[in-house]
Amino acid sequence: MIWLLEGLAVFLVSLVLTGIIIPQILLIAFRKNLFDVLDERKIHKAAVPRLGGIAFMPAIIFSLCFVAAMEMMFNITPSASDSACAPDSSMALTMSFGICSIMLIYLVGMADDLVGVKYRAKFVVQILVGLMIAAGGARVDSLYGMLGIYELPTVISWGLTVFLVVFITNAINLIDGIDGLASGLSAIAMSFYAVVFMVLGLPMLADVAFAGLGALVPFFYYNVFGNPDKQKKIFMGDTGSLTIGLLLSFLSLALCRLPESSTVFGTNVLVAAFAPLAIPCLDVVRVFFHRVVRGHSPFLPDRVHIHHKILALGVPQRLAMISIVVCSGMLIGFNLWLGTLTGPFTVLAVDLALWVILNLGLTRAIRRCQARLGISKGYE
Repeated sequence: MIWLLEGLAVFLVSLVLTGIIIPQILLIAFRKNLFDVLDERKIHKAAVPRLGGIAFMPAIIFSLCFVAAMEMMFNITPSASDSACAPDSSMALTMSFGICSIMLIYLVGMADDLVGVKYRAKFVVQILVGLMIAAGGARVDSLYGMLGIYELPTVISWGLTVFLVVFITNAINLIDGIDGLASGLSAIAMSFYAVVFMVLGLPMLADVAFAGLGALVPFFYYNVFGNPDKQKKIFMGDTGSLTIGLLLSFLSLALCRLPESSTVFGTNVLVAAFAPLAIPCLDVVRVFFHRVVRGHSPFLPDRVHIHHKILALGVPQRLAMISIVVCSGMLIGFNLWLGTLTGPFTVLAVDLALWVILNLGLTRAIRRCQARLGISKGYE
């Protein structure tokens, strides 16, 4: 019980601190004219600061350290019968490298928002932090029976871990296209990881998820409900999307530290670890494939993400965001259920099939809509 109270305390401290910091960021941004540059790809039409992510790292680190310090000051310790107290000598190493990696990506994101950083340099840093996370023990050492494969060779384990860190981090960054989408999807994922780690008796990792969730809630309010005319609206920018993306990749990989015989709610560990990230990851795969097939660079921005397709049907921005976030929650539940019946490869295949069917349906609906409006050019 004490670990649940600790997690809630971390959540509340992070929430309150982020709620205090964001208005100060808004004040500075408007005084210094630090706004998101408007172009033909942008959906918003008013000047909006994109520095909301600057609040994330201070709030997360402060909440974790403050609650831990208060527990030590008042000698609050779990009972001996509490299963969550099971010692884990490697957890300190995992947490230390995890915090260092998140802090490094936070600094790179802030530099990118303020002065710009080339994507090659960002990739180099992402690979570096991926190596740090792998060194801390949060890595994919087993495929948990996927394609009949269990324990992985060390080189493949580290390489796969670095790839997943870079992939997931950029997936969250690229899905950040309409108000509340990246933060909403990330909040769903943070909530899931917080519950899972609490149930598994890993309170330190649960606290990280609670801290991330606490930072996202105030930002979501200002991002979705803030009025730009009153200087109350803000975007998370690369600082926020990269920080949250890396935090989610760290939590998903930390879940892969479980033994091969383990399950999560009766589901394969690999399925549970990555189910909350399915929509942003599937979307970035489809978008990259779409760009390569048409001879474009996979790194050049366009308007073919899932939210762009829904908006092209005339759906209001907020309804599009809600629809995608709700679908993410439903997909998590579906994957957990399917994972109790079959292996991770089948779950992945079903997810891919559903994603392809959904996108084909959206593309046809868009073309029918364009035909009714007399638009000759098909959807690209």
